Amino acid sequence: MTGGSDTAKREMLLARRLDLVANVSALTAEALRLGQKRAGIEMDVLRLELEIGRTGGSAQLVQDLHEAEERAAAVMQEGARCEQRIAAAEADVEDVDRSLAAKVGN
Repeated sequence: MTGGSDTAKREMLLARRLDLVANVSALTAEALRLGQKRAGIEMDVLRLELEIGRTGGSAQLVQDLHEAEERAAAVMQEGARCEQRIAAAEADVEDVDRSLAAKVGN
């Protein structure tokens, strides 16, 4: 291989790494957003539980609690999927890093 070809491949790998790191960053921001959303819903759950404990709970309060618990579960599942995507994206970055290290070693 020629030096120009190696340089072009290295630049391609660096550009790919930059895209992957940007993706990891976006996914991490999404995971943080989901964590905040989950915390807000959990506060609603606690508030509703306290209200039910204090008043005995109307049918509407019980329904609201059930809906909040369902929202919390859905957000937790979405967060778990996001964490899986982060792990996959980080693995892609590691693959590119290994390829870059091999280019430097040559």
